[in-house]
Amino acid sequence: MLAKGMILAAGQGTRVRPLTKNLPKPMVPILNKPVLEYLIEHLAKYGIREIMINVAFNHYKIENYFGDGHRWGVEIGYSYEGKRDHGEIVPKAMGSAGGMRKIQDFGGFFDETTLVMCGDAIVDLDIRSALEEHRHKGALASVVTLDVPREQVKNYGVVVTDEDGRVKAFQEKPAPEEALSTLASTGIYIFEPQVLDLVPPGREFDIGSELFPMLVEKDLPFYAQKRFFNWIDIGRLTDYWEVLQRVLRGEVAQMEMPGREIRPGVWVGLNTSIAWDSVQIVGPCYIGSNVRIEPGVSVIGPTWIGRGCHLRAGSRIERSVLFDYTRVGEGQTVEEKILSFQYCVDRSGHATYVGDDTFDLRWGDARG
Repeated sequence: MLAKGMILAAGQGTRVRPLTKNLPKPMVPILNKPVLEYLIEHLAKYGIREIMINVAFNHYKIENYFGDGHRWGVEIGYSYEGKRDHGEIVPKAMGSAGGMRKIQDFGGFFDETTLVMCGDAIVDLDIRSALEEHRHKGALASVVTLDVPREQVKNYGVVVTDEDGRVKAFQEKPAPEEALSTLASTGIYIFEPQVLDLVPPGREFDIGSELFPMLVEKDLPFYAQKRFFNWIDIGRLTDYWEVLQRVLRGEVAQMEMPGREIRPGVWVGLNTSIAWDSVQIVGPCYIGSNVRIEPGVSVIGPTWIGRGCHLRAGSRIERSVLFDYTRVGEGQTVEEKILSFQYCVDRSGHATYVGDDTFDLRWGDARG
């Protein structure tokens, strides 16, 4: 075994609402699969078989989907974070480090090197190389970083190192002109068991803002790794739209389109009802199973149409994402939007809900 695995999945995902109104952020779908599934597959690929996941909000949706992990050749355990409030059990996340300390105090899971990943990003990191560098340097903790353009540092936690890669300071989302580095933390960490002894038990505690400064202050062997890999972070609604556009354009190597490619760039699921002789479909696009597309419809890629959707006659879908069971009204145009049967989000992140009479788009639930 290379290491143990820890996936952080207890957050509320407030920055990607309404996608996470009734769904944990790690369960947000990419190509019909939750983001978390890609992470578990990636850990399994590198021989990491024992994985703990901390959960809180809508935790059962994660637990019911992944179960004990045997479908992916791994073993998964869950640590629920919550409290009793007026007789009700309510979720209450303990912070990234606090959640790990809770697991350690309960059963001592972190008894060897552990790779920690956030549950809301897709990565293709060479885990073996990262672990080898961590061990070669004798690190107690490592943070995996990516070099980002200076104008983008305001979106990330920035890591400041010496010439040997030893971490000396952090800046949380600095202005470009104030940034002392362009190395962004990717939320991928490697810890030795002793690190968790520094986390105070029984309370909320964060890795980036509290544990890491403590490691620097104590001058412990804490290193940043500068690596080159795909890191697709879904931190904001606008990120989600951009990610799906990249995936549909084939820019992310590990993503395989489901369905059958019936013409170049057009993938289709099972049992669709499509008026092929009288519709315009321009890839790249995916059309899910049991989708109905009436005459006169235009679908312009990159576009994703989820299962059970219904596109009424004359409608036009362009560079958009339609979640399962979404119906688009006759003659309506959906351009650069994320659309579900409950809400519509434009690419700037503004959300509108079904029934808003001030909004000119007419759409709804295809199951009715």
